[in-house]
Amino acid sequence: MIAHFLLLASLAGDLDILSRPAKGHVGVSAQVVGTKKPIGFHDADHFPMQSVYKFPIAMAVLNAVDRGALGLGQQARVAKWELVPAALHSPMRDEHPSGDFDTTVRDLLRYAVSESDGSASDVLLRILGGPAKAQAYLDSIGIQEVVIANTEMEMSRDDTLQYRNWASPRGMVHLLKAFLDGKGLSRTSQALLLQLMTQTPTGPQRLKGLLPAGALVAHKTGTSGTKNGITAATNDVGIISEPGRPTLIVAVFVSDSPAATEVREGVIAKIASQLWRQQTQRR
Repeated sequence: MIAHFLLLASLAGDLDILSRPAKGHVGVSAQVVGTKKPIGFHDADHFPMQSVYKFPIAMAVLNAVDRGALGLGQQARVAKWELVPAALHSPMRDEHPSGDFDTTVRDLLRYAVSESDGSASDVLLRILGGPAKAQAYLDSIGIQEVVIANTEMEMSRDDTLQYRNWASPRGMVHLLKAFLDGKGLSRTSQALLLQLMTQTPTGPQRLKGLLPAGALVAHKTGTSGTKNGITAATNDVGIISEPGRPTLIVAVFVSDSPAATEVREGVIAKIASQLWRQQTQRR
């Protein structure tokens, strides 16, 4: 027990040191699958999720698919007014700048999760029934400290709204653990979402940045704009695995930071690397 306490104290000190270059608000939670409790650093604090929230939105949509309320091949009409502004990331908008086109729920999920597409995320929320429906799904599987309140379009019009769409690091790790456990999702839906999170090209210098080449990372990033030199959100959450090691669930949020992009992303990469080394040594 004393050795365990000393290990946790040492880890907290390491996380504190690693977080300092961001000069902002940093929160971390991590759990090795098969252990009872996550470890954390400011893990109960509230952080704006930005595009990290596309992960729970996708879970809610896939739950609706599992229930027969939606279909992966179901057609959805995307109106021009639903395309988010140019300041927001949206490959789907860039491919269809005039709007008024049809796509499928499956493609919307790919755009939203793998490509972190704001327009696709908003269309998914619309066909789901709005943010309240996504929140109701989280409530139904017992997830606390993850709040979905607004659309990407709404956040684009008011920067302060991003703080209403928040998560605590420990709440996000609980959600990732529920996802791994198949809570509220069929095996088919779980496999599809895991594939979309693994195939994403976003955030190569965040969780993945300093991990060994053999590590497999299924993750979702989130990034805000920078206003008056302050970036409200630079995030990455996900599941790290490698043959011969236990699986690690980790969430790192960097908020209200004046540091450059490479510094913020470097903080996430160094924290993930430290956790991977300390928490998943070969057994």
